[in-house]
Amino acid sequence: MKKAIALVLALVLCLVLMAGCSTGESTSQPAAGGSSEPASTGGTAGGDSKGVIYGIYKSGDQTWFLDEGAAAKEAAEAAGYEFNYVDVGLDPEKYLKAIDNAIANKAAGVVTCTPDQTMSQAVVDKLSGAGIPVVAADDALEVNGEKLVPWVGINAYAIGQANGEWLANYAIENDLMGKEDVGLLIMTIDTVSSCVPRAEGEVDKFLELCPEWDESKIFYADNDGTTDKGNTQAAAVITAHPEIKTWLVTGANEECCIGAARALESAGLDKDACVVGLGAYMAKDEFKKEGGSCMKASTYFSSVDVGAGSIEVLLQLINGEEPPMETAVDAVVVTPENYVEVMGSYAE
Repeated sequence: MKKAIALVLALVLCLVLMAGCSTGESTSQPAAGGSSEPASTGGTAGGDSKGVIYGIYKSGDQTWFLDEGAAAKEAAEAAGYEFNYVDVGLDPEKYLKAIDNAIANKAAGVVTCTPDQTMSQAVVDKLSGAGIPVVAADDALEVNGEKLVPWVGINAYAIGQANGEWLANYAIENDLMGKEDVGLLIMTIDTVSSCVPRAEGEVDKFLELCPEWDESKIFYADNDGTTDKGNTQAAAVITAHPEIKTWLVTGANEECCIGAARALESAGLDKDACVVGLGAYMAKDEFKKEGGSCMKASTYFSSVDVGAGSIEVLLQLINGEEPPMETAVDAVVVTPENYVEVMGSYAE
């Protein structure tokens, strides 16, 4: 009898173990770079998927990259691929681990915005050595200004010019020319090649329309493109120049311009200031503030166009085609008066 009971218990245990092994639960690892999403984040069934495309972004918690990644994911899934969104939080080490993870998981392709362009050659060598096509989004993978792989992003210099033109017209219309207590502050990001022409376009166009502007009244605050760093760097310039009572501000991205706006508020100088952002994905919230904001305008360009465009170019590479090396998105200046009409659902 005891032997019979033992035999029955052993049989039941085997059946339970077999059931546990057939649940179909995923054992995929979290994405590199701190993402909590599993390697397969798309809606395509694993058996029908053409493979996984990795989207590896330098500041994946920022609105721009979240929207860009969502558009890339939608485009990838529409083409039959799964999409893995990876945020590396501006950490070069996490970025390289994410690249290695994509290679280890035999990614079908990679779209990426690198946190450090000096790693461009190493990243391209890693992926090309593994036979994985790659497209650079926003910030090019390049060496000495020469793009190593196709790039999709914004028309940086032209967008900078749009900001410079709007700010110059504002200065003229508000009789700010030739005033000793008026200064122009440019929030630069000199370590990122795609950001440099934005600032150059802003200054060039501003001076073209305001040739009599005293260039000693042009100040620069270099930063890393985050709101916090933009705040501290702008605050340092503002504090160092107490003679300036009215600040005109623009820069290389939306976050650092928002940081400058916060610095002006802290200094009590926001009422007479004018900040022009670049992206409009944060400016839209400034436009909604009761009582207004010192952010008066921003150039709007679609993160959706960049995200979907990066996948479109990547699919061409995957299919053995030769896409253009540069695909640029243009922009339009938005203000509290027109942003809802121009931005549509992205104004919400």
